[in-house]
Amino acid sequence: MQTSSFEPWNDPDARPLIRFRNVTKRFGSFTAIDNLSLDIYEREFFALLGPSGCGKTTMMRMLAGFEDPTEGRIELAGQDIAGIPPNRRAVNMMFQSYALFPHLSVWDNIAFGLRRDRKPKEEVAARVEEMLRLTRLENFAHRKPHQISGGQRQRVALARSLAKAPKLLLLDEPMGALDAKLRQQTQFELMDIQEKTGTTFVIVTHDQEEAMTVASRIAVMDEGRLIQVATPDRIYEEPESVYVADFIGEVNLFEGRVTPEGEGRFRVDWAEGQPPLVAASARSFAPGQACFLAIRPEKVAISAERPADADNAVQGRIHDIAYLGNLSIYHVQLPSGQIVKAQTSNTRRIARRSFTWEDTVWLSWTATAGVLLAD
Repeated sequence: MQTSSFEPWNDPDARPLIRFRNVTKRFGSFTAIDNLSLDIYEREFFALLGPSGCGKTTMMRMLAGFEDPTEGRIELAGQDIAGIPPNRRAVNMMFQSYALFPHLSVWDNIAFGLRRDRKPKEEVAARVEEMLRLTRLENFAHRKPHQISGGQRQRVALARSLAKAPKLLLLDEPMGALDAKLRQQTQFELMDIQEKTGTTFVIVTHDQEEAMTVASRIAVMDEGRLIQVATPDRIYEEPESVYVADFIGEVNLFEGRVTPEGEGRFRVDWAEGQPPLVAASARSFAPGQACFLAIRPEKVAISAERPADADNAVQGRIHDIAYLGNLSIYHVQLPSGQIVKAQTSNTRRIARRSFTWEDTVWLSWTATAGVLLAD
């Protein structure tokens, strides 16, 4: 994620590089994008995140010039790009398949677009060498794509996409073909390259962890609409809807009715025979309003005894344990039947773990740990 000093979206004088203005895209009777407005700024690494069919790829295809909006307007650097063919836009697209030419060397793959634009030989050579250095591929310049690894092929595709110095680079699920460890390594390489070149990157992904790692901001989408656009930490810590809280990471959701109890403090009645929960929120709720209290598992403490000073404490039985090496996630079943997850760091060896299956435990959290959301 980029440093906190980079926040053009909070600067009223900053001009967006990309503007979607009331954009709708229909395919026959199906609405893929529904009256969507969005600003993306220069030098951003912007992520479009959502489930399959939410419209993120359609947005990318409209930016690339493969589709036109049915209604509304898309601007790039202040210019309406409707009707401008893909090859005339200052936009490049990197596909999940990488689409490299198998018969050409790495060097010639990177040079392809520059040669097609009839750039002078010396300029092509200098630019290709610069791209090889940037992507650390100097030693592979004369190999063919089948002679290098998946991660290296991905870097060739990136180098080729950046060779023509586009204002905007679109990345469509660029790490989908890589294994987990290589994907993590490549995410940091991508961030490094994006920062060095200053190119605006827009990435389409359904991988939340990927979006949270690389993006300056994330747009969470569903059914052709933007549900929330914010920095990764805001999306995770301050979701504005149950959909976003549930879509990003693990979350516990308590459904109930809210009663205001003084400045920014609320009581949540949630289950028959259970004491009410306490939550702090800057939002306003009407007495008796339906609500959800969303709490991340890492904010829930697990203990054998009821903590004396806890704002919230519920008792249950350990139903399941997910051991993830560095973490354990305890699935605790409450008397109501609801399962609540609590996450702990495994700082001790597994043989010395405090709790096991069927143990009765207390789960507790502070009033400020959860996020109170309207139904």
